[in-house]
Amino acid sequence: MAEVADPRSAATAVAGRAPVPRRPHRAPAPGPHPAPGSAPAARGVPRWVWSLPPVVVLALVFLYPLALVVRQSLTPENGGGAFDAYSAVFASTAFREALGTTVWLAVGATVGCLVLGFALALVIAFVPFPGARAVSRFIDVFLSFPSFLVTLALLFIYGTVGMANGIWTDALGVADGPFHFLATPWGVLLAEITYFTPFVMRPLLAAFSQLDTAQLEVASSLGAGPARIVRRVILPEALPALAAGGSLVLVMCLNEFGIVLFTGAKDVTTLPMLVYGKAILESDYAAACVVAVVNIAISVGLFGLYRVVGKRAGA
Repeated sequence: MAEVADPRSAATAVAGRAPVPRRPHRAPAPGPHPAPGSAPAARGVPRWVWSLPPVVVLALVFLYPLALVVRQSLTPENGGGAFDAYSAVFASTAFREALGTTVWLAVGATVGCLVLGFALALVIAFVPFPGARAVSRFIDVFLSFPSFLVTLALLFIYGTVGMANGIWTDALGVADGPFHFLATPWGVLLAEITYFTPFVMRPLLAAFSQLDTAQLEVASSLGAGPARIVRRVILPEALPALAAGGSLVLVMCLNEFGIVLFTGAKDVTTLPMLVYGKAILESDYAAACVVAVVNIAISVGLFGLYRVVGKRAGA
């Protein structure tokens, strides 16, 4: 009976080459195999070992000082029960006033940042003017500025010896100018709105860049005016970005210390300023730690809310 030739061997022979012998297929060795695309781990070193250095650094830099603050708040130096310092601080008028001032400044600054940031982002994104791209990039640079820098700029303009008062006294020949609001809660509010508004504009500009312009053209062709387009088309798309930016600004305003300090508003006491006063000026470390723990608890809770809102917004 005639042998059936291998077609590949025949084709190789026709080309004038010797047939290439086929290699036998080998089964993979038994045992676990690394997942495709994953880098092989170092031999003899478990993976959890590589997570120890960052955990140790985090524990030493952040968790250990935080534990000391909590411990100091529960074990005051002058003795007493574990929660005596908390009872004394919560019963004090200074703490209640500082908490109220902190909350209303944070809420007021957040509302102001949302309104101003939304208006400015609308102009930058949908109103063509020369330098719009440069302004958008400057917002990114502005986010890196320290808060006291903006406060100093406002002091140079509206301070007691600032430019505005100087122009007023030179023009009218009077001894004093009318601008003294920076040392009041309204001056702190203005400084916080000025500094934190770009933190709302950044996610808004990102959301506006993904908005389909065809929706705006269709709404305009159907006779909708600019205000109706903003209310019915743009605003619903911007709500997630507004929520994420507003949550971030609220958390940052609750912990703001530099703006209140540099405005020189002596009658404005927020929770961070109360911590500074109790620890540095009065040397009451137990009370300072209690206020710090309260401030941390509020901030962590709001930060958790910000993370939830940010995930839903896709930020």
